[in-house]
Amino acid sequence: MGHNQRPGDASLGLGWVYYALARLVRPRHAVVIGSYRGFVPLVLGRAFQDNGEHGRVTFVDPSLVDGFWTDPASVRAHFERFGVGNVTHFRMTTQEFVGTPEYAALGEVGLLFVDGYHTAEQARFDWLAFEGRLAPYGIALFHDSLVLVESPIYGADRAYRVTVRHLMDELRRDPALQVLDLPFGTGLTLVRKADGASEPLLEGRPERPRPLPG
Repeated sequence: MGHNQRPGDASLGLGWVYYALARLVRPRHAVVIGSYRGFVPLVLGRAFQDNGEHGRVTFVDPSLVDGFWTDPASVRAHFERFGVGNVTHFRMTTQEFVGTPEYAALGEVGLLFVDGYHTAEQARFDWLAFEGRLAPYGIALFHDSLVLVESPIYGADRAYRVTVRHLMDELRRDPALQVLDLPFGTGLTLVRKADGASEPLLEGRPERPRPLPG
């Protein structure tokens, strides 16, 4: 599904990036919007468990592609089959989720992964829904961000054009943001607030850079 995995040599593809960011940023909370079979929630959930700091993943997906995410018991069993027990699924759209008590109580989000309905308009809604909650060292990741293609994932009669790239072009023009494209798979774009962290994070704590000798 565009993450450049390679089963032949057990490569997670872009999954290594997701795992590494979760281990490096060490957030207590990540939000994942959309996932066909749970690849990103699984990778982040495992990384959080490996961090040993009780991190949790909020996973928002209305299960519109098929019925995979419709049964709560099956969803729990799917994640537990991979040894991941810190993912909470909400079967709803982002528009529905922002009206819930769980959204109101979210607090800071260290990682935001946007991979739902792949139009610029929906990705913009997803971004604006969580941009104000992004932690100082937080990072937003947009998948399918470098392609303009027709997607038949909802069926041939509901095919639509993937246009997340247009939103990335908008964010790139915002001087308050730092935007980095990774041209692998269907594209991954990392976004962070330029003034989000005033000091570098040194061994898990922010410190001022030491002056060079001489």
